[in-house]
Amino acid sequence: MTGIKPDAINEVIHGRIRLGIMAYLASQPKASFAELVKALETSHGNLSVHLKKLETAGYIEISKRFVEGKPLTTAEMTQSGHAAWRAYLGTLASLFDPSPR
Repeated sequence: MTGIKPDAINEVIHGRIRLGIMAYLASQPKASFAELVKALETSHGNLSVHLKKLETAGYIEISKRFVEGKPLTTAEMTQSGHAAWRAYLGTLASLFDPSPR
């Protein structure tokens, strides 16, 4: 197993909920907080923590506004987030690449 570097995996993305957020946002431009809670089957508090970690890393942008008097929080992946996502997927693929390094 020469050349395999699992510590090269981006730990910010690799957590289960953060991975789900990134995968979801890679497939569509924006998602509401409620949409992510439902899709990821997680709690509001848990999702908030993971969104904040991705936002702090610069991978997503959070927008908060009111629609018909109700709060609406949305998340979208930044350019930096898209680059990190592609790099993450490349790193995972390299772990399974049987070619010599």
